[in-house]
Amino acid sequence: MIGIGFDIHRLTKGRPLILGGIRIKYPKGLVGHSDADALLHALIDAILGAVKSGDIGDLFPDTDPRYKGISSAILLHRTITLIRSRHKRFVVKGVDSIIFAQEPKLGKTKSRIKNNIARLMGIKPDKVNIKAKTMEGLGPIGNKKAIAALVLVDI
Repeated sequence: MIGIGFDIHRLTKGRPLILGGIRIKYPKGLVGHSDADALLHALIDAILGAVKSGDIGDLFPDTDPRYKGISSAILLHRTITLIRSRHKRFVVKGVDSIIFAQEPKLGKTKSRIKNNIARLMGIKPDKVNIKAKTMEGLGPIGNKKAIAALVLVDI
């Protein structure tokens, strides 16, 4: 089964930048109800899509104060725990992802993100692929106003 997830968040000063559960040194962070980790949000949506179980907003609505400022790594853990309770044969065969960010440059950070996602999901790092792309100066991502992520999961 395959699932696709996408997420985008605006950048702002005064918040930490978290991608794939890793804090990245940058003067801006993503705006959101939780820690706004666009990559983990897209991953959660991809997992939920693969098992036909809705989306991240169904499980963790941004109107619920319990999720204010929560780590997306916790949300991923809760999602995997829920899916495993419903689908005994839940096994992640592979994760392929793209982070769209004009800045910061993520080339040196991709391996840390990859290893952290593998750790969070309880899979081997060779089952996770992280790509980073700029938007060539186009649109809100290219103008350094947002970061987005697209994730495909094979279960």
